[in-house]
Amino acid sequence: MIDRRTLLGTAGALVMPGAARAMAARPDPVAPYRTPYKYPKLILAGSGVEGAFDEKAVDCPFVFSANGKFYLTHVGFDGTGYQTGICESDDLVNWRRLGVIMARDPSDPITRYNIACASILRENDLMSPARLIKVNGRYLAAWHAYPSAGYEEGAAVIGLAWSDDFMHWERGPVILRAEDGAEWEKGGLYKPYLIKEGDTFYLFYNAKTTGKPWHEQTGLATSKDLKTWTRHPANPLIPNGAPGKPDSRFASDPVVVRHRGQWAMFYFGLAQDGFARDLLAIGNSLTDFRKVDEVLVDVGPPGSIDEKFAHKPAVIWHDGALYHFYCAVSGKWPNDIRGLAVARSKPW
Repeated sequence: MIDRRTLLGTAGALVMPGAARAMAARPDPVAPYRTPYKYPKLILAGSGVEGAFDEKAVDCPFVFSANGKFYLTHVGFDGTGYQTGICESDDLVNWRRLGVIMARDPSDPITRYNIACASILRENDLMSPARLIKVNGRYLAAWHAYPSAGYEEGAAVIGLAWSDDFMHWERGPVILRAEDGAEWEKGGLYKPYLIKEGDTFYLFYNAKTTGKPWHEQTGLATSKDLKTWTRHPANPLIPNGAPGKPDSRFASDPVVVRHRGQWAMFYFGLAQDGFARDLLAIGNSLTDFRKVDEVLVDVGPPGSIDEKFAHKPAVIWHDGALYHFYCAVSGKWPNDIRGLAVARSKPW
């Protein structure tokens, strides 16, 4: 665990001034990832349009840049299940809906109720423009789909999709199923996040245990050819924290970026208090992360847009600031308000 707090007693400082100065000058490992300044309103909410894919809510942001603009994919919930939409922006705050890019297929047993695109292969560096990367001349995305109608009902599977223009997608085969995994993921799979490093594809994902209340943790599968996937033997890489920790029930929805020779995983935790918050883990490799003992984006006060959940991260660097998108939830289920919000590293 990383603990930023260094306690220096007056006597200790007098006895060891050199050591005190060295400790004071030590770089803060969390500094590049903090986004304490929240935009006060949702930047995208459920449309409220009867019959629209996002009538009830929007969820699960993923952000990138292309063609001189910013794009935000998201899932919409219409009361039946998830479908995936996209919007565009010039400033990362004001967004224009462009429509659905992955729609459910009533004739397909896998996607007849849901298809949620969770990530598209993009540049790894935290301070990059987050441009998309092509594989064999096409864009590559990772999605998950739940087998039943309702909000995330049943044990989801994970698959890939291909596109020539990131607006129209061809669904590929399922690559991961819950029943093929270990006990920590037998209850079903959740959001996949796909990156490429060297000649290897890394697919981070969270999954749940069976039974209720279930626990969610984050693991990894790798592939050289996008066809054969191997689960990492140390899974789950991000396990639940101890009782009282902010991720004691869920450690979910990974987003992985590189910065100055290290890897950072943004993820969210659900605590025993029932609140969800965005968290961070840092590692020297893609298979060994250390949790940071700090909440990156916390829930807001009663009456705020994120009074219940501030979770499901997505990040992009622009104009000298880090933007941290997340799903904000207020109110009480089933009448809660679920939309997308953003915080950044410099004041608005």
